[in-house]
Amino acid sequence: MAWPSRSNPELGFSPGADNGTVIDVEPAQFEDMVVAALDSLPEDLGRLMRNVAVTVEHGPGPPGLLGLYQGIPLTSRTSQYAGVLPDRITIYRQAICAICRTEAEVVEQVRRTVIHEVAHHFGIGDARLTELGW
Repeated sequence: MAWPSRSNPELGFSPGADNGTVIDVEPAQFEDMVVAALDSLPEDLGRLMRNVAVTVEHGPGPPGLLGLYQGIPLTSRTSQYAGVLPDRITIYRQAICAICRTEAEVVEQVRRTVIHEVAHHFGIGDARLTELGW
């Protein structure tokens, strides 16, 4: 997931800008937030994510990304799909913390980022996610 596509004066940041504050969420606490976001997914969707590894990168990650999906979306798999490494979803802790001011904002941004990357696993592209408000 890329940085938010618009400025948010209420939160005091614009995409890619230093908001002057960076909330420091401990790595274990951030990982718990990611687990909670995954656990909040409907059970039926969770069952379809058997071959997906979700990890947290505690460094800054690639510029402009809050999360990254790497793999073959379910909608692109054929009968030849076998013996492959798991798809990967990476959530970037420092990038998310850099755009949030409060722990509650971090929780919400983690949830949005996890859902965004999971959507890619299900074959939903960025254009459609934008249409849906994600």
